[in-house]
Amino acid sequence: MNELPLVSVIIPNYNYASTIGECVKAAQRQTYPSIEVIVADDASTDNSVEIARGLGATVLRVPVNSGVSTARNLGAAHARGEVLFFVDSDVALDEDAVERAVEYLRTEPGLGAICGMYRAEPMFPDSVVKRYRAIQQYVWFNEIDGAIPGLHSALFAMRKETFLEIGEFNDRLRWTEEQDYGFRLNARYEVKAVPTIRGRHDHDGTLRIMLTKVFNRTRLGAPNWLRLNKLPGGAGSGHRALGSGFVLAAVLALVSTVIFGRWALLAAAALTGAGIVLDSRTYAYAFRHHGVVFGLQFTVLHLLVTLTSAVAAGIGILQGLLFPSMTRRLYRVEKPA
Repeated sequence: MNELPLVSVIIPNYNYASTIGECVKAAQRQTYPSIEVIVADDASTDNSVEIARGLGATVLRVPVNSGVSTARNLGAAHARGEVLFFVDSDVALDEDAVERAVEYLRTEPGLGAICGMYRAEPMFPDSVVKRYRAIQQYVWFNEIDGAIPGLHSALFAMRKETFLEIGEFNDRLRWTEEQDYGFRLNARYEVKAVPTIRGRHDHDGTLRIMLTKVFNRTRLGAPNWLRLNKLPGGAGSGHRALGSGFVLAAVLALVSTVIFGRWALLAAAALTGAGIVLDSRTYAYAFRHHGVVFGLQFTVLHLLVTLTSAVAAGIGILQGLLFPSMTRRLYRVEKPA
């Protein structure tokens, strides 16, 4: 790698007029001096393209909405940089994010990608759901400092030569493309996530959208976890997976109160408590840093997310067991001999 390589900051975008301005300006404010900013637009219908162009970013457009993988691939194909830094259009990078990423890639030649993490504060803290999601992902991401089995695709950097070697993002995948790409990268290189590369994410603002995304990503990702015998996330992911099972069991116990009465209620309370204990660091952070009122709001939202994840994982695992060929086709995996 050259001493001061050009970095292509690639921003996939689809109808993010509310955040694209902050995202582009944050990329332009980087302390690293050798940067080009590319917005790869996935056929947006709002004015996000005009905003990006008005700020001086290079804008490329996909003619038909095709998903984030297609947008990222388009940006990479036109990038002139020796380093590609992918950042989602709802993330505002810290000013030293690119500089720190380049330093990791320069000093660790065997590194396939270096991933950053979200801050605990959303880009625009204008709803309880956004604040909840920012804290939840902040706590979970910060369990990791080093090698990871997947990829944090919202903000990560890699050498362009590595991208060309691994190949493009799988354009069949709209919810789990980062899992697929991370597994492919890990087959040849080490992938790291570090807390020193940061960005503020504009998380989903409504409960419906958040739960829909959690359900789809978990359901579609679960067959791949089953195939690879891996769980995404850090050291606490196994405890949280078990905890989500307890929360699902608590709901089933609650439904059974018609038959078993107060014993079922006691069982539901005990199971819920066990689920909370298994993810106690997440709940504790909310109460410790934001007080009792928000902590209680956080608890309700987190139990809903945990329950949604458990139901989605169960459906996804069942689909993976019943229809393994569908999973192989989706992830372009050859049938075992």
